Amino acid sequence: MATTASETPLEPYLRGPTSKNTRGVLRIIILCTIAAAAVSARLFSVIRFESIIHEFDPWFNFRATKHLVAHGFYSFWDWFDDKTWHPLGRVTGGTLYPGLMVTSGVIYHILRLLSLPVDIRNICVLLAPGFSGLTAYAMYLLTSEMSSSPSAGLLAAAFMAITPGYISRSVAGSYDNEAIAIFLLVFTFFLWIKAVKVGSIMWGALAALFYGYMVSAWGGYVFITNLIPLHVFVLILMGRFSSRVYIAYNTWYALGTLASMQVPFVGFLPIRSSDHMAALGIFGLLQLVGFFDFLRNQLPGKQFQTLLVALGGSIFVIAFGGLILLTVTGTIAPWSGRFYSLWDTGYAKIHIPIIASVSEHQPTAWPAFFFDLNFLIWLFPAGVYMCFRNLRDEHVFVVIYAVLASYFAGVMVRLMLTLSPIVCCASALALSHVLDSFLLAKSPAAPAAETNGSAKPPSSNSSFGISKSIRQPVVGIYSLISKSTIASLITGFLLVFVAHCTWVTSNAYSSPSVVLASRMPDGSQHIIDDYREAYYWLRQNTPPDAKIMSWWDYGYQIGGMADRPTLVDNNTWNNTHIATVGKAMSSREEVSYPILRQHDVDYVLIIFGGLLGYSGDDINKFLWMVRIAEGIWPEEVKERDFFTARGEYRVDDEATPTMKNSLMYKMSYHNFANLFPPGQAQDRVRGSKAPSQNPELNTLEEAFTSENWIVRLYKVKKPDNVGRDHSGAVAFEKGHKKKSKKGLRKSRVVLREE
Repeated sequence: MATTASETPLEPYLRGPTSKNTRGVLRIIILCTIAAAAVSARLFSVIRFESIIHEFDPWFNFRATKHLVAHGFYSFWDWFDDKTWHPLGRVTGGTLYPGLMVTSGVIYHILRLLSLPVDIRNICVLLAPGFSGLTAYAMYLLTSEMSSSPSAGLLAAAFMAITPGYISRSVAGSYDNEAIAIFLLVFTFFLWIKAVKVGSIMWGALAALFYGYMVSAWGGYVFITNLIPLHVFVLILMGRFSSRVYIAYNTWYALGTLASMQVPFVGFLPIRSSDHMAALGIFGLLQLVGFFDFLRNQLPGKQFQTLLVALGGSIFVIAFGGLILLTVTGTIAPWSGRFYSLWDTGYAKIHIPIIASVSEHQPTAWPAFFFDLNFLIWLFPAGVYMCFRNLRDEHVFVVIYAVLASYFAGVMVRLMLTLSPIVCCASALALSHVLDSFLLAKSPAAPAAETNGSAKPPSSNSSFGISKSIRQPVVGIYSLISKSTIASLITGFLLVFVAHCTWVTSNAYSSPSVVLASRMPDGSQHIIDDYREAYYWLRQNTPPDAKIMSWWDYGYQIGGMADRPTLVDNNTWNNTHIATVGKAMSSREEVSYPILRQHDVDYVLIIFGGLLGYSGDDINKFLWMVRIAEGIWPEEVKERDFFTARGEYRVDDEATPTMKNSLMYKMSYHNFANLFPPGQAQDRVRGSKAPSQNPELNTLEEAFTSENWIVRLYKVKKPDNVGRDHSGAVAFEKGHKKKSKKGLRKSRVVLREE
């Protein structure tokens, strides 16, 4: 097979149907390897600890999945959970996104049909790693639509498989909505880009179908609901309206809206919520643009311009006025507090402290971007710049997605998850372009030497019939040295990236949270299992209907592991009920006890890390309890009362009287000084001396303290026992009888309001 002067010696053998099939097989093998790497990277938690559900929210998802598998779909849909939010309860089927549970249930039943009786717990633990492989494939498809280079898609898939920004929410045991939602997000965007490029109803319908699946799985579907309309709006402003865009968007919006309304938790929000009005507005705008585009072809230019100004302006004014009227009258729900907190980082702290109290709702620190994205963070802008150079319809989508996701990820730590896919896509575009530019660059053919008017025959020393006159240069961009240097540098960067991702995954994102690990002086690992120890004690030593009061962070874990009713949990839908718990924790016993009795509380659970140095304890979270309670009872609970005259938040002997008399303070340091020599009690979290005298409790008694003092449980005394075990308690009970009745009446009013 002869070669030409412009191609390398092996290129003729890389053409043809055989070569195409070989490349296809290699691509499949590479994608399967990437998927295997994605799954393997997420199994550190199972290997180091065990197959266990992580964190807080996943415990409710696991509990709901067990109910679905045990009782069937319709029972799950109508499930009223009387073990949560006592005494209110929760209509579970109508207050959650069921996609995650239904997906696990379907997998469970399919495996049983195949005679593979896998435990539902293992399915839930391994669901996120399994879907991470699908996410990598979806990223390959999405990036391949942006570039003609085959390497771009494979690089994006590899980045998506191991980038810590995505792994943080998809390790084994992280059974949260994001476990399947990121796959649905990326795949929906791929289907949307395909629909825009082809202008096909089929691709638009598929995008709507997966969008509906996304709505059933995660509240982050609102990102898709607003990003796709924004993409269409920008295309219209750029003068790129076409039948392809019209068909794709109308199909996606009509079918996607109908699909989303089938989820009870969403219901009529797509037509009654401000979060969805952009999608509806663009749907109406497209009809106008299509109508005027038709008129432009039917009317002379001058008449069309007059009609456009008059009719278009009138329709816009009427539509905008109608939107304002519907919003003012309450027909369309106003923007939520979470929306305002995205644009004003201080909004939640002032107006909705329950949102600001969640650590993942805090603004993102700059080092976190490098920690979660590593060297992709500087490839990302280069990829966006490349999209600007081409700026096809799909590239406009990448630019819009990149700008919005970058801003939102900077405002809220949690939204780093939505930034990771576009960073992987854009970075792969940039790196692929660099590789193609250097490694596949062909040396320009040198003119053949003339000998008597004919080309000089090839030298006998030439290889594959290539003349010496067109050999690769020794130096320059086309030289072997240049290509080897670039290949070596990029390989080094990629190896460092893999090492960084593996280290971050192993050390930062693979802890189950309910099982803590520390290092002994000899370097060996020591397991701290206080959470499960305490929850197991609750399960074995308390009646099944014993009500547990704790801060809302631990509600899902108590329900999932201890199987006991709780007052509040991580759903955080009832701010007043959570504030009631905050008030009980931050008040004196004479105020707290009536609240405990009114809500039938049997045990109070707190987390205390002063002995071990565990910083995630309730004393560190205590100010949020105070702030949330102050939002409901500003005259009774004041944050400033917990700070000294110098503005210090102290827990030692210089703590304020309000702090020392609060129920949380007393429960945390009760009997703590007995562990140390007199006067040497030390709080290792706050780095200060603990109170030298043990606080006394009159209305509660210590029931259980875990091995490392992380979890402490107190039993609420019955009214007949208050004052009998402690001197002076009788006077306490008589002196505050009227206040207790007043507190009970106020609690009843709160419950009626809710």
